[in-house]
Amino acid sequence: MPAKKLKFEDAMARLQEIVTRLEAGDAPLEEALQLFEEGAKLSALCYNTLDRAELKVRELTALQPEESRDDG
Repeated sequence: MPAKKLKFEDAMARLQEIVTRLEAGDAPLEEALQLFEEGAKLSALCYNTLDRAELKVRELTALQPEESRDDG
Protein backbone atom coordinates (compact mmCIF):
# COMPACT_ATOMS: atom_id res chain seq x y z
CA MET A 1 0.00 0.00 0.00
CA PRO A 2 1.47 3.40 -0.93
CA ALA A 3 2.49 5.44 2.09
CA LYS A 4 0.47 8.47 0.94
CA LYS A 5 -2.75 6.46 1.21
CA LEU A 6 -2.13 5.51 4.84
CA LYS A 7 -3.82 7.26 7.71
CA PHE A 8 -1.47 8.63 10.36
CA GLU A 9 -2.47 5.95 12.87
CA ASP A 10 -1.92 3.16 10.34
CA ALA A 11 1.48 4.56 9.37
CA MET A 12 2.52 4.73 13.03
CA ALA A 13 1.36 1.16 13.64
CA ARG A 14 3.31 -0.11 10.62
CA LEU A 15 6.35 1.90 11.70
CA GLN A 16 6.19 0.23 15.12
CA GLU A 17 6.03 -3.19 13.46
CA ILE A 18 9.11 -2.34 11.42
CA VAL A 19 11.02 -1.08 14.45
CA THR A 20 10.16 -4.23 16.38
CA ARG A 21 11.28 -6.43 13.51
CA LEU A 22 14.54 -4.54 13.04
CA GLU A 23 15.27 -4.51 16.78
CA ALA A 24 14.86 -8.29 16.86
CA GLY A 25 17.90 -8.42 14.60
CA ASP A 26 16.86 -11.61 12.82
CA ALA A 27 15.93 -10.18 9.42
CA PRO A 28 18.27 -11.00 6.55
CA LEU A 29 20.25 -8.01 5.30
CA GLU A 30 18.17 -7.42 2.15
CA GLU A 31 14.91 -7.55 4.12
CA ALA A 32 16.35 -5.29 6.82
CA LEU A 33 17.31 -2.72 4.19
CA GLN A 34 13.82 -2.85 2.68
CA LEU A 35 12.25 -2.48 6.11
CA PHE A 36 14.56 0.41 6.94
CA GLU A 37 13.64 2.17 3.68
CA GLU A 38 9.93 1.67 4.30
CA GLY A 39 10.35 2.89 7.87
CA ALA A 40 12.18 6.02 6.73
CA LYS A 41 9.34 6.85 4.32
CA LEU A 42 6.71 6.21 6.99
CA SER A 43 8.62 8.32 9.48
CA ALA A 44 8.76 11.23 7.02
CA LEU A 45 5.03 10.84 6.32
CA CYS A 46 4.24 10.92 10.04
CA TYR A 47 6.44 13.95 10.69
CA ASN A 48 4.85 15.80 7.78
CA THR A 49 1.37 14.92 9.03
CA LEU A 50 2.23 16.18 12.52
CA ASP A 51 3.77 19.36 11.11
CA ARG A 52 0.59 20.08 9.14
CA ALA A 53 -1.54 19.39 12.21
CA GLU A 54 0.58 21.75 14.32
CA LEU A 55 0.30 24.46 11.67
CA LYS A 56 -3.48 24.01 11.57
CA VAL A 57 -3.71 24.28 15.37
CA ARG A 58 -1.58 27.45 15.31
CA GLU A 59 -3.79 28.94 12.60
CA LEU A 60 -6.96 28.10 14.51
CA THR A 61 -5.68 29.47 17.80
CA ALA A 62 -4.53 32.64 16.06
CA LEU A 63 -8.14 33.22 15.01
CA GLN A 64 -9.34 33.27 18.62
CA PRO A 65 -9.70 36.61 20.38
CA GLU A 66 -6.69 37.42 22.55
CA GLU A 67 -8.65 37.34 25.84
CA SER A 68 -9.94 33.79 25.23
CA ARG A 69 -6.34 32.54 24.77
CA ASP A 70 -5.06 34.19 27.96
CA ASP A 71 -4.51 31.80 30.88
CA GLY A 72 -5.37 34.45 33.38
